[in-house]
Formats: sequence, C-alpha cells, structure tokens
Amino acid sequence: MKSSNREKAEGKIHQVKGKFKEAAGIIAGNRDLEAVGKEEKKEGKIQEKLGQIKKLMDK
Repeated sequence: MKSSNREKAEGKIHQVKGKFKEAAGIIAGNRDLEAVGKEEKKEGKIQEKLGQIKKLMDK
C-alpha cells in the first residue's frame, strides 16, 4: 500500500474512533472523553488530507 493511501486510511480510522469517543462522552456526560474524541476526529481529518496531498505530489 502506498504511503498516501495508508495515510488516508489511518486518517479515516482516527475519525471513526474520534466519533465514537465523542458520542460516548456525550452519552456518559464525560466532557473530557468528548473533547478527546473531537481532537482525535480533527487529527484524523488532517492525516487524511496529508494523504491526499502526498497522492497529488506523487503524480
């Protein structure tokens, strides 16, 4: 797997994990867990975008 594809895939995984943590934090009333989820989701989006940039640079 190319590094750009791996980067995009890992970014998607972090976004999904972040969404689950955020939802669990909301349900449990745990603001810390909710914040961690939001942060992980943002990091996943950034990682996915880096993968897209790498793919463009490989062309």
